[in-house]
Amino acid sequence: MVDLTTEERRTMLKMGDKSRAFVSKALEVATQNPNFLPRSFDLEEMRRDLALFEALYPVLLSLTQLQELVDDTCIASASEAYAAALAVYSYAKASGDVTGLDAVIDEMGRRFNRRSKKKQPETAAS
Repeated sequence: MVDLTTEERRTMLKMGDKSRAFVSKALEVATQNPNFLPRSFDLEEMRRDLALFEALYPVLLSLTQLQELVDDTCIASASEAYAAALAVYSYAKASGDVTGLDAVIDEMGRRFNRRSKKKQPETAAS
C-alpha cells in the first residue's frame, strides 16, 4: 500500500473505464510485440501494476459502498437520537412541576440560545 500526498494525488494520471480498456490493450500489444519497446521498459512491472489494480478495484468498490452505508446509518441514528432529545426537552419544559428540572432545562435550553451580536461602539455625533 502507498500513502500519497495531496499534491501527488492531484498530479497523477487517473484511470477511468475508458482508460482501463486502453491500458489492457496496451499491455496486450506490448506483450505480443516486445521488440519495439526500449530495454528500460519494464513490461513485468506494467503487468504487476495492472494486476494489482484489477485485484484492488472490487475491494475499493465494496469499501465505498460500505462507507456510504456507514455514513447513512450514522446520519439516520444521529437524527433519531436528536429528535428523541428534542422530545425529552419539550416534555421536560411542559411538565414544569417536576422538582429539580429547572436547572437541567435551562442547561439544555442553552443549546438554542443565539449569540448576541457585539454592540457596535457608539460614535459621537460630529
